[in-house]
Amino acid sequence: MHIPYRPLALGLLVLGFSAIVFNRAQAGGSHFYPPVSNAVVKEECGSCHLAFPASMLPASSWTRMMADLKNHFGDDASIDPELAKQVTQYLAANAADAGGRRYSEKLMRGVTASQAPLRITELPKWTSEHRKVPAWEWKHKDVRTKANCVACHADAEQGYFND
Repeated sequence: MHIPYRPLALGLLVLGFSAIVFNRAQAGGSHFYPPVSNAVVKEECGSCHLAFPASMLPASSWTRMMADLKNHFGDDASIDPELAKQVTQYLAANAADAGGRRYSEKLMRGVTASQAPLRITELPKWTSEHRKVPAWEWKHKDVRTKANCVACHADAEQGYFND
C-alpha cells in the first residue's frame, strides 16, 4: 500500500503556517490595538513618545489630556490650537468607547468614562498584565518608564502588545 507522504507533509506544513498566522490574528482579542493612522497625530504625539493607539483610553481621557497639554505629565507639550483640535478629534473618534471598542473591551473592563485615568498604565487591566514585572526592570536604562512600551513590546508601534 502506497502512503502519500508528500501531500500529507504539505498539508501539515500549510496547517502549521495557518496556525501561526491565525494565532497572530487572534492577538486582536486582547493585545492588539490599531496603531495611529493619522499623520498629524503620529507627528505631534510620536515626536516625543510612542503615538499610543487611541483605543487604549476612552474619549473622556483623551479629551482631558488634550485640554491640558501645558501640563502633559510634567512637560509642556503645547501645540498649535488647530492641530490640538485635529488630534483631539482623532483620539476621541477612535477611543476605546468609540471606534476602538472592539479592541479595547478587556482593557476597559471596570473603567467608566467619568473615572478613567489619563495614564494607560493606571488602567486595572494594564496593572494586572504587568504585576509580575519587577521594580528594577522599570528603572533599567533601556526602559526608564512604564510608558515606554517599545522597550519590551517590539511590535508596539504596529499595535501588538504581546510579550
